[in-house]
Amino acid sequence: MRRVVGIPLGVVMVVFGTLFTLQGLGYVGGSAMTGSSFWAIAGPVIAGLGVALLIVSARRT
Repeated sequence: MRRVVGIPLGVVMVVFGTLFTLQGLGYVGGSAMTGSSFWAIAGPVIAGLGVALLIVSARRT
């Protein structure tokens, strides 16, 4: 059951973390997050946690 939840959640975290990073750096516009240094820092942290969740979920048997 944890694998069923962990892998999709990890993918979502990586996608949103990447999006938050791009918005924070100003490459993606259209929101209050655009150009904010907080999101330029928080995005990679979220994406990294998503990758870690993917690894842990994929390794469980």
